[in-house]
Amino acid sequence: MAAPDAAAPAGVIAATAHVHDLEPAMAATLTPIRAILAAVDAYDGERVRVGGWVRTGRVQCGGTVAFLAVNDGSCHATLQLVVDAAQVAQPPLARLAATGTSVLVSGVLRIPTKRSKERIELGVDAVLHAGLVDDAAAYPLPKSRLRLDYLRDFLHLRPRTETMAAVARMRSQLTFATHSFFQENGFLCVHTPIVTTNDCEGAGEMFQVTTLFSQAQKADKELLKLKLSEISRNNDDDDGSVGFDNDFFRRQAFLTVSGQLHAEPYACALSRVYPFGPTFRAENSHTSRHLAEFWMVEPEMAFANLQDIMNYAESYVKHLCQWLLTHCLEDMKFMVETHDKTAIKRLERVSTTPFERITYTQAIEMLVESEGNKKFQTKVEWGIDLASEHERYLTEVIFEKPVIVYNYPTGIKAFYMRLNDDQKTVAAMDVLVPKIGELIGGSQREERLDILKQRILDAGLQLESYEFYLDLRRYGTVEHSGFGLGFERMLLFATGLENIRDVIPFPRCPGKADL
Repeated sequence: MAAPDAAAPAGVIAATAHVHDLEPAMAATLTPIRAILAAVDAYDGERVRVGGWVRTGRVQCGGTVAFLAVNDGSCHATLQLVVDAAQVAQPPLARLAATGTSVLVSGVLRIPTKRSKERIELGVDAVLHAGLVDDAAAYPLPKSRLRLDYLRDFLHLRPRTETMAAVARMRSQLTFATHSFFQENGFLCVHTPIVTTNDCEGAGEMFQVTTLFSQAQKADKELLKLKLSEISRNNDDDDGSVGFDNDFFRRQAFLTVSGQLHAEPYACALSRVYPFGPTFRAENSHTSRHLAEFWMVEPEMAFANLQDIMNYAESYVKHLCQWLLTHCLEDMKFMVETHDKTAIKRLERVSTTPFERITYTQAIEMLVESEGNKKFQTKVEWGIDLASEHERYLTEVIFEKPVIVYNYPTGIKAFYMRLNDDQKTVAAMDVLVPKIGELIGGSQREERLDILKQRILDAGLQLESYEFYLDLRRYGTVEHSGFGLGFERMLLFATGLENIRDVIPFPRCPGKADL
Protein backbone atom coordinates (compact mmCIF):
# COMPACT_ATOMS: atom_id res chain seq x y z
CA MET A 1 0.00 0.00 0.00
CA ALA A 2 1.46 3.33 -1.02
CA ALA A 3 1.78 6.13 1.50
CA PRO A 4 -0.67 9.04 1.24
CA ASP A 5 0.54 11.79 -1.06
CA ALA A 6 2.15 14.50 1.07
CA ALA A 7 3.58 16.55 -1.78
CA ALA A 8 0.78 19.12 -1.93
CA PRO A 9 -1.64 19.74 0.97
CA ALA A 10 -5.32 19.87 0.07
CA GLY A 11 -6.34 23.22 -1.35
CA VAL A 12 -2.75 24.39 -1.96
CA ILE A 13 -1.86 25.14 -5.56
CA ALA A 14 1.44 23.61 -6.66
CA ALA A 15 3.65 25.74 -8.89
CA THR A 16 3.56 24.62 -12.53
CA ALA A 17 6.99 26.02 -13.22
CA HIS A 18 10.03 26.81 -11.11
CA VAL A 19 10.75 30.48 -10.52
CA HIS A 20 14.50 30.60 -11.15
CA ASP A 21 15.36 33.49 -8.84
CA LEU A 22 13.70 31.87 -5.80
CA GLU A 23 14.51 28.77 -3.80
CA PRO A 24 12.20 25.81 -4.44
CA ALA A 25 9.07 25.70 -2.28
CA MET A 26 9.77 23.91 0.99
CA ALA A 27 6.53 23.49 2.97
CA ALA A 28 4.76 21.32 0.39
CA THR A 29 7.56 18.74 0.57
CA LEU A 30 7.13 18.11 4.31
CA THR A 31 5.15 15.24 5.77
CA PRO A 32 3.39 16.08 9.07
CA ILE A 33 4.20 13.75 11.95
CA ARG A 34 0.47 13.44 12.57
CA ALA A 35 -0.01 11.94 9.10
CA ILE A 36 2.83 9.45 9.61
CA LEU A 37 1.54 8.21 12.96
CA ALA A 38 -2.00 7.92 11.62
CA ALA A 39 -0.91 5.51 8.85
CA VAL A 40 2.18 3.70 10.12
CA ASP A 41 1.90 0.66 7.86
CA ALA A 42 1.34 2.78 4.77
CA TYR A 43 4.45 4.86 5.44
CA ASP A 44 6.78 1.94 6.22
CA GLY A 45 9.65 2.12 3.74
CA GLU A 46 8.67 5.53 2.39
CA ARG A 47 11.15 8.38 1.90
CA VAL A 48 9.95 11.60 3.55
CA ARG A 49 11.06 15.01 4.73
CA VAL A 50 10.23 16.02 8.31
CA GLY A 51 10.78 19.30 10.14
CA GLY A 52 10.37 19.98 13.83
CA TRP A 53 11.99 20.70 17.19
CA VAL A 54 13.90 18.30 19.41
CA ARG A 55 11.99 17.56 22.62
CA THR A 56 14.61 15.13 23.92
CA GLY A 57 17.76 13.68 22.43
CA ARG A 58 20.47 11.24 23.37
CA VAL A 59 23.73 10.12 21.77
CA GLN A 60 24.67 6.46 22.12
CA CYS A 61 26.97 3.79 20.71
CA GLY A 62 30.12 5.67 21.59
CA GLY A 63 28.85 8.91 20.12
CA THR A 64 28.07 7.44 16.72
CA VAL A 65 24.24 7.40 16.81
CA ALA A 66 21.76 10.04 17.98
CA PHE A 67 18.13 9.34 18.84
CA LEU A 68 15.98 12.47 18.61
CA ALA A 69 12.35 12.77 19.76
CA VAL A 70 11.05 15.46 17.40
CA ASN A 71 7.69 17.23 17.45
CA ASP A 72 6.33 19.49 14.71
CA GLY A 73 3.16 20.66 16.49
CA SER A 74 0.78 18.72 14.23
CA CYS A 75 -0.02 16.35 17.11
CA HIS A 76 0.99 15.61 20.67
CA ALA A 77 3.27 12.67 19.88
CA THR A 78 6.89 12.80 18.74
CA LEU A 79 8.65 10.94 15.94
CA GLN A 80 11.96 9.28 16.70
CA LEU A 81 14.76 10.22 14.31
CA VAL A 82 17.80 7.97 14.17
CA VAL A 83 20.89 9.85 13.01
CA ASP A 84 24.08 7.92 12.22
CA ALA A 85 27.33 9.89 12.37
CA ALA A 86 28.63 7.84 9.45
CA GLN A 87 26.00 9.41 7.20
CA VAL A 88 25.65 12.83 8.85
CA ALA A 89 28.97 14.47 9.61
CA GLN A 90 27.66 17.93 10.49
CA PRO A 91 26.51 19.23 12.83
CA PRO A 92 28.02 17.19 15.69
CA LEU A 93 25.47 14.76 17.08
CA ALA A 94 25.75 16.19 20.60
CA ARG A 95 24.71 19.62 19.32
CA LEU A 96 21.94 18.11 17.23
CA ALA A 97 20.51 16.27 20.23
CA ALA A 98 20.12 19.36 22.42
CA THR A 99 16.55 20.13 23.51
CA GLY A 100 15.15 23.01 21.45
CA THR A 101 17.17 22.36 18.28
CA SER A 102 15.18 22.74 15.08
CA VAL A 103 15.80 20.17 12.35
CA LEU A 104 14.77 19.57 8.77
CA VAL A 105 15.74 16.08 7.69
CA SER A 106 15.12 13.51 5.01
CA GLY A 107 15.27 9.77 5.27
CA VAL A 108 13.35 6.52 5.09
CA LEU A 109 10.62 5.53 7.56
CA ARG A 110 10.80 2.07 9.07
CA ILE A 111 8.95 0.02 11.66
CA PRO A 112 11.55 -0.86 14.32
CA THR A 113 12.11 -4.21 16.02
CA LYS A 114 9.57 -5.46 18.54
CA ARG A 115 11.87 -4.48 21.42
CA SER A 116 11.42 -0.78 20.60
CA LYS A 117 8.50 1.18 22.06
CA GLU A 118 8.34 3.25 18.88
CA ARG A 119 5.68 2.36 16.32
CA ILE A 120 7.74 3.85 13.51
CA GLU A 121 11.02 5.77 13.23
CA LEU A 122 12.87 7.76 10.62
CA GLY A 123 16.34 6.67 9.56
CA VAL A 124 17.93 10.01 8.69
CA ASP A 125 20.35 10.14 5.77
CA ALA A 126 20.52 13.93 5.39
CA VAL A 127 20.18 16.89 7.75
CA LEU A 128 18.97 19.66 5.47
CA HIS A 129 18.83 22.29 8.21
CA ALA A 130 19.72 22.49 11.89
CA GLY A 131 18.91 25.50 14.06
CA LEU A 132 21.26 24.87 16.95
CA VAL A 133 20.78 26.03 20.54
CA ASP A 134 23.56 28.52 21.32
CA ASP A 135 23.89 27.54 24.97
CA ALA A 136 22.07 24.37 26.00
CA ALA A 137 22.57 25.15 29.70
CA ALA A 138 20.87 28.54 29.28
CA TYR A 139 17.87 27.23 27.30
CA PRO A 140 14.83 28.12 29.48
CA LEU A 141 12.90 24.93 28.66
CA PRO A 142 14.87 21.90 29.85
CA LYS A 143 13.63 18.32 29.51
CA SER A 144 11.99 18.29 32.94
CA ARG A 145 8.33 19.26 33.30
CA LEU A 146 7.98 22.94 34.16
CA ARG A 147 5.42 24.78 36.28
CA LEU A 148 2.90 26.77 34.27
CA ASP A 149 3.57 29.93 36.28
CA TYR A 150 7.26 29.65 35.34
CA LEU A 151 6.35 29.36 31.66
CA ARG A 152 4.41 32.65 31.79
CA ASP A 153 7.80 34.39 31.88
CA PHE A 154 8.67 32.82 28.51
CA LEU A 155 5.56 33.43 26.42
CA HIS A 156 7.57 33.27 23.19
CA LEU A 157 8.96 29.80 23.97
CA ARG A 158 6.18 28.11 25.94
CA PRO A 159 4.30 26.90 22.81
CA ARG A 160 7.11 24.34 22.51
CA THR A 161 6.02 22.63 25.72
CA GLU A 162 3.57 19.73 25.70
CA THR A 163 0.87 21.49 27.70
CA MET A 164 0.86 24.76 25.79
CA ALA A 165 1.02 22.99 22.43
CA ALA A 166 -1.98 20.87 23.45
CA VAL A 167 -3.89 23.99 24.51
CA ALA A 168 -3.07 25.64 21.17
CA ARG A 169 -4.42 22.69 19.19
CA MET A 170 -7.56 22.53 21.33
CA ARG A 171 -8.10 26.27 20.98
CA SER A 172 -7.78 25.94 17.21
CA GLN A 173 -10.27 23.08 17.11
CA LEU A 174 -12.76 24.95 19.32
CA THR A 175 -12.49 27.92 16.96
CA PHE A 176 -13.30 25.69 14.00
CA ALA A 177 -16.10 23.99 15.94
CA THR A 178 -17.61 27.38 16.77
CA HIS A 179 -17.74 28.43 13.14
CA SER A 180 -19.08 25.04 12.06
CA PHE A 181 -21.90 25.15 14.63
CA PHE A 182 -23.16 28.60 13.78
CA GLN A 183 -22.68 28.28 10.03
CA GLU A 184 -24.62 25.02 10.02
CA ASN A 185 -27.40 26.75 11.96
CA GLY A 186 -27.80 29.62 9.52
CA PHE A 187 -25.75 32.31 11.28
CA LEU A 188 -23.52 34.83 9.51
CA CYS A 189 -20.15 35.78 11.01
CA VAL A 190 -19.97 39.55 11.59
CA HIS A 191 -16.79 41.46 12.44
CA THR A 192 -17.64 44.05 15.06
CA PRO A 193 -15.27 46.94 15.88
CA ILE A 194 -12.63 46.82 18.56
CA VAL A 195 -12.71 50.62 19.01
CA THR A 196 -16.08 51.85 20.27
CA THR A 197 -17.71 54.88 21.88
CA ASN A 198 -20.22 52.85 23.89
CA ASP A 199 -20.09 51.04 27.21
CA CYS A 200 -22.08 47.87 26.60
CA GLU A 201 -22.03 46.65 30.18
CA GLY A 202 -22.35 50.02 31.90
CA ALA A 203 -19.60 49.09 34.37
CA GLY A 204 -17.18 51.81 33.31
CA GLU A 205 -14.15 49.48 33.40
CA MET A 206 -12.96 50.29 29.87
CA PHE A 207 -9.60 51.02 28.27
CA GLN A 208 -9.54 54.48 26.72
CA VAL A 209 -8.19 54.95 23.21
CA THR A 210 -6.42 58.28 22.74
CA THR A 211 -3.54 59.87 20.85
CA LEU A 212 -3.28 62.85 23.19
CA PHE A 213 -0.35 61.43 25.12
CA SER A 214 1.34 60.33 21.92
CA GLN A 215 1.25 63.93 20.78
CA ALA A 216 2.98 64.93 23.99
CA GLN A 217 5.67 62.27 23.69
CA LYS A 218 6.72 63.57 20.30
CA ALA A 219 8.01 66.70 21.95
CA ASP A 220 11.52 66.94 23.35
CA LYS A 221 11.87 65.72 26.93
CA GLU A 222 12.41 69.22 28.27
CA LEU A 223 9.17 70.32 26.61
CA LEU A 224 7.16 67.33 27.77
CA LYS A 225 5.61 68.99 30.82
CA LEU A 226 4.77 72.08 28.81
CA LYS A 227 3.15 70.02 26.07
CA LEU A 228 1.08 67.98 28.51
CA SER A 229 -0.08 71.17 30.14
CA GLU A 230 -1.05 72.59 26.75
CA ILE A 231 -2.99 69.46 25.81
CA SER A 232 -4.79 69.52 29.13
CA ARG A 233 -5.64 73.19 28.68
CA ASN A 234 -6.83 72.76 25.09
CA ASN A 235 -8.93 69.74 25.95
CA ASP A 236 -10.58 70.91 29.16
CA ASP A 237 -14.24 71.83 28.89
CA ASP A 238 -15.68 74.65 30.95
CA ASP A 239 -16.91 72.21 33.58
CA GLY A 240 -13.40 70.86 34.15
CA SER A 241 -13.90 67.59 32.28
CA VAL A 242 -11.53 66.57 29.53
CA GLY A 243 -12.52 67.50 25.97
CA PHE A 244 -11.42 65.54 22.94
CA ASP A 245 -11.42 68.09 20.09
CA ASN A 246 -7.75 67.43 19.39
CA ASP A 247 -7.96 63.66 19.82
CA PHE A 248 -7.91 61.21 16.92
CA PHE A 249 -11.64 60.42 16.91
CA ARG A 250 -12.67 63.91 18.12
CA ARG A 251 -14.54 62.19 20.91
CA GLN A 252 -13.96 59.76 23.75
CA ALA A 253 -13.28 56.23 22.52
CA PHE A 254 -12.61 52.87 24.17
CA LEU A 255 -11.62 49.29 23.53
CA THR A 256 -14.81 47.26 23.34
CA VAL A 257 -16.04 45.12 26.23
CA SER A 258 -18.51 43.33 23.95
CA GLY A 259 -19.52 43.13 20.31
CA GLN A 260 -23.18 42.79 21.24
CA LEU A 261 -24.41 46.33 20.60
CA HIS A 262 -22.87 46.25 17.12
CA ALA A 263 -24.13 42.74 16.41
CA GLU A 264 -27.74 43.64 17.15
CA PRO A 265 -28.13 45.97 14.12
CA TYR A 266 -27.00 43.12 11.87
CA ALA A 267 -29.27 40.60 13.59
CA CYS A 268 -32.14 43.03 13.05
CA ALA A 269 -31.44 42.92 9.33
CA LEU A 270 -29.90 39.49 8.64
CA SER A 271 -31.77 37.50 11.33
CA ARG A 272 -28.85 35.47 12.75
CA VAL A 273 -25.28 36.64 13.27
CA TYR A 274 -22.32 35.94 15.52
CA PRO A 275 -19.25 38.05 16.29
CA PHE A 276 -16.15 36.16 17.44
CA GLY A 277 -13.29 38.36 18.55
CA PRO A 278 -11.25 39.99 21.31
CA THR A 279 -12.83 42.10 24.03
CA PHE A 280 -11.21 44.16 26.77
CA ARG A 281 -11.88 45.14 30.36
CA ALA A 282 -9.75 47.39 32.57
CA GLU A 283 -10.64 45.50 35.72
CA ASN A 284 -7.79 45.61 38.24
CA SER A 285 -8.16 41.97 39.18
CA HIS A 286 -5.33 39.51 39.72
CA THR A 287 -7.40 36.35 40.13
CA SER A 288 -6.89 33.17 38.12
CA ARG A 289 -10.20 33.82 36.32
CA HIS A 290 -9.62 37.33 34.95
CA LEU A 291 -7.89 38.74 31.87
CA ALA A 292 -7.76 42.27 30.50
CA GLU A 293 -8.02 40.89 26.95
CA PHE A 294 -10.19 37.88 26.20
CA TRP A 295 -12.22 36.41 23.35
CA MET A 296 -15.99 36.21 23.16
CA VAL A 297 -18.46 34.36 20.92
CA GLU A 298 -21.65 36.46 20.86
CA PRO A 299 -24.52 35.18 18.68
CA GLU A 300 -27.59 37.37 18.20
CA MET A 301 -30.95 36.25 16.76
CA ALA A 302 -33.99 38.17 15.58
CA PHE A 303 -37.45 36.68 16.15
CA ALA A 304 -36.08 34.83 19.17
CA ASN A 305 -36.91 34.85 22.86
CA LEU A 306 -35.22 33.70 26.07
CA GLN A 307 -36.07 30.04 25.58
CA ASP A 308 -34.60 30.09 22.08
CA ILE A 309 -31.17 31.18 23.28
CA MET A 310 -31.25 28.72 26.16
CA ASN A 311 -31.77 25.96 23.58
CA TYR A 312 -28.99 27.25 21.30
CA ALA A 313 -26.57 27.80 24.18
CA GLU A 314 -27.06 24.23 25.42
CA SER A 315 -26.63 22.80 21.94
CA TYR A 316 -23.51 24.91 21.32
CA VAL A 317 -21.77 23.81 24.53
CA LYS A 318 -22.59 20.17 23.81
CA HIS A 319 -21.25 20.58 20.28
CA LEU A 320 -17.95 21.97 21.57
CA CYS A 321 -17.54 19.15 24.10
CA GLN A 322 -18.25 16.43 21.55
CA TRP A 323 -15.95 18.10 19.02
CA LEU A 324 -13.02 17.94 21.43
CA LEU A 325 -13.72 14.30 22.23
CA THR A 326 -13.74 13.51 18.51
CA HIS A 327 -10.89 15.69 17.24
CA CYS A 328 -8.61 16.23 20.26
CA LEU A 329 -8.75 12.96 22.15
CA GLU A 330 -4.95 12.55 22.22
CA ASP A 331 -4.52 16.01 23.77
CA MET A 332 -7.41 15.39 26.15
CA LYS A 333 -5.75 12.15 27.33
CA PHE A 334 -2.59 14.14 28.00
CA MET A 335 -4.61 16.61 30.10
CA VAL A 336 -6.08 13.72 32.07
CA GLU A 337 -2.62 12.28 32.73
CA THR A 338 -1.01 15.56 33.75
CA HIS A 339 -3.59 18.09 34.94
CA ASP A 340 -7.15 16.88 35.57
CA LYS A 341 -8.14 13.20 35.80
CA THR A 342 -11.81 14.06 35.30
CA ALA A 343 -11.43 16.17 32.13
CA ILE A 344 -12.65 13.57 29.62
CA LYS A 345 -15.46 12.31 31.86
CA ARG A 346 -16.60 15.91 32.35
CA LEU A 347 -16.82 16.50 28.59
CA GLU A 348 -18.61 13.19 28.05
CA ARG A 349 -21.18 13.97 30.74
CA VAL A 350 -21.87 17.50 29.53
CA SER A 351 -22.16 16.42 25.88
CA THR A 352 -24.81 13.80 26.66
CA THR A 353 -26.77 15.12 29.66
CA PRO A 354 -29.76 17.50 29.41
CA PHE A 355 -29.05 20.77 31.25
CA GLU A 356 -31.17 21.59 34.29
CA ARG A 357 -33.20 24.82 34.03
CA ILE A 358 -34.25 26.78 37.12
CA THR A 359 -35.20 30.36 37.89
CA TYR A 360 -32.90 32.62 39.87
CA THR A 361 -35.44 32.57 42.71
CA GLN A 362 -35.40 28.77 42.78
CA ALA A 363 -31.59 28.81 42.80
CA ILE A 364 -31.54 31.14 45.80
CA GLU A 365 -34.04 28.96 47.66
CA MET A 366 -31.91 25.84 47.03
CA LEU A 367 -28.74 27.58 48.17
CA VAL A 368 -30.41 28.88 51.34
CA GLU A 369 -31.62 25.35 52.14
CA SER A 370 -28.05 24.09 51.65
CA GLU A 371 -26.47 26.51 54.11
CA GLY A 372 -26.83 23.94 56.88
CA ASN A 373 -24.39 21.69 55.00
CA LYS A 374 -22.31 24.28 53.18
CA LYS A 375 -20.89 27.55 54.51
CA PHE A 376 -20.64 30.16 51.75
CA GLN A 377 -18.29 33.13 51.92
CA THR A 378 -20.96 35.37 50.36
CA LYS A 379 -24.30 35.39 52.15
CA VAL A 380 -27.12 33.96 50.07
CA GLU A 381 -30.16 36.18 49.73
CA TRP A 382 -32.46 37.26 46.93
CA GLY A 383 -30.91 40.10 44.93
CA ILE A 384 -27.25 39.09 45.13
CA ASP A 385 -25.18 38.41 42.04
CA LEU A 386 -24.37 34.70 42.32
CA ALA A 387 -20.70 34.17 43.11
CA SER A 388 -18.58 31.41 41.63
CA GLU A 389 -18.95 29.36 44.82
CA HIS A 390 -22.76 29.47 44.47
CA GLU A 391 -22.69 28.60 40.77
CA ARG A 392 -20.34 25.67 41.28
CA TYR A 393 -22.36 24.34 44.22
CA LEU A 394 -25.45 24.27 42.02
CA THR A 395 -23.69 22.39 39.22
CA GLU A 396 -21.29 20.17 41.17
CA VAL A 397 -23.30 19.28 44.29
CA ILE A 398 -27.02 19.90 43.91
CA PHE A 399 -27.51 18.84 40.27
CA GLU A 400 -24.12 17.34 39.30
CA LYS A 401 -24.54 18.63 35.75
CA PRO A 402 -24.80 21.96 33.87
CA VAL A 403 -27.55 24.31 35.02
CA ILE A 404 -29.24 27.21 33.24
CA VAL A 405 -30.42 29.87 35.68
CA TYR A 406 -32.86 32.45 34.28
CA ASN A 407 -34.97 35.48 35.24
CA TYR A 408 -32.42 37.44 37.28
CA PRO A 409 -33.11 40.53 39.43
CA THR A 410 -33.16 43.76 37.43
CA GLY A 411 -30.61 45.46 39.67
CA ILE A 412 -27.73 43.09 38.86
CA LYS A 413 -28.14 42.90 35.08
CA ALA A 414 -27.41 45.23 32.16
CA PHE A 415 -29.80 47.88 30.82
CA TYR A 416 -30.50 46.11 27.50
CA MET A 417 -32.09 43.01 29.07
CA ARG A 418 -35.85 42.73 28.67
CA LEU A 419 -37.87 43.69 31.74
CA ASN A 420 -40.25 40.95 32.83
CA ASP A 421 -43.89 41.59 33.70
CA ASP A 422 -43.13 41.36 37.44
CA GLN A 423 -40.98 44.52 37.10
CA LYS A 424 -38.44 42.88 39.40
CA THR A 425 -36.60 40.56 37.05
CA VAL A 426 -35.25 40.57 33.52
CA ALA A 427 -35.31 37.84 30.86
CA ALA A 428 -31.67 36.91 31.38
CA MET A 429 -29.99 33.52 31.64
CA ASP A 430 -26.60 32.11 32.62
CA VAL A 431 -25.26 28.68 31.72
CA LEU A 432 -23.35 27.27 34.69
CA VAL A 433 -20.98 24.31 34.34
CA PRO A 434 -18.91 22.27 36.80
CA LYS A 435 -15.43 23.53 37.70
CA ILE A 436 -15.99 26.98 36.14
CA GLY A 437 -19.40 28.30 37.15
CA GLU A 438 -20.71 30.78 34.58
CA LEU A 439 -19.71 29.83 31.05
CA ILE A 440 -22.39 31.70 29.09
CA GLY A 441 -24.47 34.78 29.83
CA GLY A 442 -27.34 35.98 27.69
CA SER A 443 -30.75 37.57 27.55
CA GLN A 444 -33.73 38.54 25.52
CA ARG A 445 -33.06 42.14 24.50
CA GLU A 446 -35.44 44.95 25.42
CA GLU A 447 -37.33 45.75 22.20
CA ARG A 448 -39.77 48.34 23.69
CA LEU A 449 -38.51 51.87 23.06
CA ASP A 450 -39.89 53.67 26.13
CA ILE A 451 -38.77 50.99 28.55
CA LEU A 452 -35.30 50.84 27.00
CA LYS A 453 -34.90 54.62 27.29
CA GLN A 454 -35.72 54.50 30.97
CA ARG A 455 -33.37 51.58 31.56
CA ILE A 456 -30.51 53.50 29.94
CA LEU A 457 -31.17 56.51 32.16
CA ASP A 458 -31.50 54.33 35.26
CA ALA A 459 -28.04 52.92 34.48
CA GLY A 460 -26.60 56.45 34.55
CA LEU A 461 -25.83 56.46 30.83
CA GLN A 462 -26.42 59.20 28.24
CA LEU A 463 -29.21 58.64 25.76
CA GLU A 464 -27.25 60.44 23.02
CA SER A 465 -24.62 57.70 23.03
CA TYR A 466 -27.26 55.06 22.30
CA GLU A 467 -29.36 56.77 19.63
CA PHE A 468 -28.33 54.14 17.05
CA TYR A 469 -29.44 51.45 19.47
CA LEU A 470 -32.77 53.18 20.07
CA ASP A 471 -33.29 53.50 16.32
CA LEU A 472 -33.56 49.73 16.11
CA ARG A 473 -36.67 50.06 18.27
CA ARG A 474 -38.03 53.08 16.38
CA TYR A 475 -37.79 51.50 12.95
CA GLY A 476 -39.11 47.96 12.74
CA THR A 477 -38.52 46.71 16.26
CA VAL A 478 -38.50 42.96 16.77
CA GLU A 479 -38.06 40.54 19.64
CA HIS A 480 -34.46 39.43 19.58
CA SER A 481 -32.04 37.67 21.89
CA GLY A 482 -28.41 36.72 22.22
CA PHE A 483 -25.70 35.33 24.47
CA GLY A 484 -21.97 35.41 24.95
CA LEU A 485 -19.54 32.58 25.66
CA GLY A 486 -16.15 33.37 27.18
CA PHE A 487 -13.77 31.42 24.95
CA GLU A 488 -11.00 31.15 27.55
CA ARG A 489 -13.49 29.93 30.15
CA MET A 490 -14.52 27.17 27.76
CA LEU A 491 -10.87 26.16 27.45
CA LEU A 492 -10.47 26.14 31.24
CA PHE A 493 -13.54 23.94 31.51
CA ALA A 494 -12.25 21.54 28.84
CA THR A 495 -8.60 21.28 29.85
CA GLY A 496 -8.96 21.33 33.61
CA LEU A 497 -6.21 23.95 33.93
CA GLU A 498 -6.56 26.31 36.88
CA ASN A 499 -5.36 29.66 35.53
CA ILE A 500 -6.93 31.49 32.61
CA ARG A 501 -3.53 32.92 31.66
CA ASP A 502 -2.53 29.44 30.50
CA VAL A 503 -5.24 29.07 27.83
CA ILE A 504 -4.56 32.21 25.79
CA PRO A 505 -1.34 32.65 23.78
CA PHE A 506 -0.27 36.04 25.17
CA PRO A 507 -2.19 36.90 28.37
CA ARG A 508 -2.87 40.53 29.25
CA CYS A 509 -3.60 41.35 32.89
CA PRO A 510 -2.79 44.13 35.39
CA GLY A 511 0.93 44.87 35.23
CA LYS A 512 1.50 42.38 32.40
CA ALA A 513 1.51 43.09 28.68
CA ASP A 514 4.63 41.18 27.64
CA LEU A 515 5.58 40.99 23.96
